[in-house]
Amino acid sequence: MDAASQPEPPLSAAVGDAARDAAQDADYADAHRRLQDLQALLGRVIVGQEELVTQLVTAVFAGGHVLIEGLPGLGKTHLAKALAAALGLQWARVQCTPDLMPADVTGAEIYASAGGRSSFEFRPGPVFAQLLLVDEINRATPRTQAALLEAMQERQVTHAGVTHALPSPFCVLATQNPIELEGTYPLPEAQLDRFMFKLSMPFPQRATLRAMLEVSLDDEPSDHLRAIATPADVLRIGALARTVLLAERCKEAAVDLVVATQPLEGAADRDSTDGDPRRPIRYGASPRALQALIRAARVRALLAGRAHVDVDDLAAVALPVLRHRILLRLEAELDGLDADAVLASVLARWRNRL
Repeated sequence: MDAASQPEPPLSAAVGDAARDAAQDADYADAHRRLQDLQALLGRVIVGQEELVTQLVTAVFAGGHVLIEGLPGLGKTHLAKALAAALGLQWARVQCTPDLMPADVTGAEIYASAGGRSSFEFRPGPVFAQLLLVDEINRATPRTQAALLEAMQERQVTHAGVTHALPSPFCVLATQNPIELEGTYPLPEAQLDRFMFKLSMPFPQRATLRAMLEVSLDDEPSDHLRAIATPADVLRIGALARTVLLAERCKEAAVDLVVATQPLEGAADRDSTDGDPRRPIRYGASPRALQALIRAARVRALLAGRAHVDVDDLAAVALPVLRHRILLRLEAELDGLDADAVLASVLARWRNRL
């Protein structure tokens, strides 16, 4: 049978495909609108931190956890409250101190008596909130920091051999102060890798400080925010982001970027590696970084109103995904280099080779 005599597909199938495509396009448009509305709302509450807000929204809808580094008093707690209120999330806060115990975070068994019968029952801790703010996480001891590992990766808590599932969605928003070292415990690399993003909260510009007086002088705007989305919307848009198209070109670009952060072999040979931006790197990004890049880039595509990932989406999320996942050589740190400066050179070279 030649091609001309092949039967045409039924009209009902073509109509069904068109209807599905139209419905999916409507879903993408609705997700784009909701993400834009959330950005705008948070931008009115947290003045002058537009890039931080965009990255935070990206991570939350990508299903990741966020570590924010910034000086005290810049509004990190205020931002967490605003985000939880805008999305209708149940939220809790843990203020870390050296005497904070793991059970203070995950929960503990208590002795209860009712109806003449006594028993131990599990009382959930603050980690069972949908949005958990862990304030000054580097003030908690390693033992307490480790209590978050299972929760962040497996989204569950195991106590006395019993596994308790955490709510969904679940996001850890942790903060740390970059200038205080006394009485702090730096996060181990294994736990840093659990954070999808590490964000920096810069000090506001003078115009921003002046604008803050009009917004939050006598009141905290986050205390009066109305929810513009629900936890179900967060899950729905997150699932929709996983359907955003990812072309082979972008897959290859993402892999190339992670490979570009790996240390050079024989980097001690200064004559042959002086011009390579990887020379200051001692340890590179993990495969988990590749997953984070793709997930975050898909949400950025939705934010831009597209149903496909572009290389620009990968570039937009590269720094927050990678800055806490590379370690520099000692000589690079002595020369005053930091992860952001090294990654800027790596990203520039990566873009030039695309």
